[in-house]
Amino acid sequence: MRPRSRAQGLGALAALVVLVLLALLAASVVRLSVGAQAGTAQEVQGARAQAAVRAGIDWGLYMLLKAGWSGCSAAAPQSQTLDLRSETGFRVTVSCTGTIYNEGETVPGTAATVRVYQLRAVACNGDAANCPDNVAAQGAQYVERQREVTVSN
Repeated sequence: MRPRSRAQGLGALAALVVLVLLALLAASVVRLSVGAQAGTAQEVQGARAQAAVRAGIDWGLYMLLKAGWSGCSAAAPQSQTLDLRSETGFRVTVSCTGTIYNEGETVPGTAATVRVYQLRAVACNGDAANCPDNVAAQGAQYVERQREVTVSN
């Protein structure tokens, strides 16, 4: 038998270093991939929340202008939560406040009445009955969007 030379031991050590470097490279690629996937999931949830809040505003405008959401005033604001979890995974709380102003005259001596309504919709994916959900907001998966619209007659 021949004695083992120094060059053979150095080759095994070099192969071991190359394997460790490749393992580190693979681990960093996996870590970056997981981070990118989580970011994409948050973007999808954000788009769903935006669609839910738009649906809430559309519903509120319909109720206010067509269906007669009565009692929408500064003294008695109205609020209702829509459960859209089966379609979007979100609840939407829609609230309405209204103010009446006298602006100009319709005929001499008769004030023109203008009603200004403010609709506010908040969509969230929490478990509470209303949005915003302050308990769920502490979690990493919580998504909330809000939109306000002002409309007058």
